[in-house]
Amino acid sequence: MSTIIYPSPIFGPVHSRRLGVSLGINLLPADGKVCSFDCVYCECGFNDDHRPSLPLPTRVEVAAALERKLTAMAAEGRLPDVLTFAGNGEPTCHPHFAEIIGDTIALRDKYCPDAKVSVLSNSTLIHRPEVFSALMCVDNNILKLDTVDPGYIRRVDHPAGNYDVALIIDRMKAFHGHVIIQTMFMRGECGGESVDNTGDAYVEPWLEAVRDIAPRQVMVYTIDRETPAHGLLKATREQLDNIAARVEALGVPCQASY
Repeated sequence: MSTIIYPSPIFGPVHSRRLGVSLGINLLPADGKVCSFDCVYCECGFNDDHRPSLPLPTRVEVAAALERKLTAMAAEGRLPDVLTFAGNGEPTCHPHFAEIIGDTIALRDKYCPDAKVSVLSNSTLIHRPEVFSALMCVDNNILKLDTVDPGYIRRVDHPAGNYDVALIIDRMKAFHGHVIIQTMFMRGECGGESVDNTGDAYVEPWLEAVRDIAPRQVMVYTIDRETPAHGLLKATREQLDNIAARVEALGVPCQASY
């Protein structure tokens, strides 16, 4: 079972398939997960298996730890390509997410002005005005949209509360292109049910949503690490390349990660 739990509030740098040399910013506890999704493919495992006992890092703690790390990296002459909000769950869950984004941009400008600020989000909290405004300020607003099929989302992403994918798509449109769509494609099954979203039945309506959202880029990827659910399989390179080509036919750049 997958149990990659990241340090908090800073981890790495790590090499990201999509972003380059990435310094991670984890706004969740260092000993567990806090997420509004419970994806069957999550490298951090299932939520119930990793309930945290530690508190969220404070805004002050995040800024201080980030400044220490950037100071050290600058002294070593190896600055990051990107500062990435990711880690043990959904970063926008943090009550001071917007303020932390502001602090991070200021520190980026001071220590590594060429680095990009990226947020990896599952999109569930973009209806909050402060979250929306903060995401408009970052360089890479990377939002998850694994499919537009509600049944698939319930089966694979396990969202908490009332998740309405049509509303999510409408809220993505409100970014007016300042958004990167990130989609996990995979094959196999979980609990006796298929999780294959690589066929036309899933890809064609997803492409329609991509066209309507008009993002500046799409990132398609597949399983890279151990997953908590058994029976999941990687999408093939051919499948990802085919999907990427169909995205680019819409006039949207697409990056495939295998």
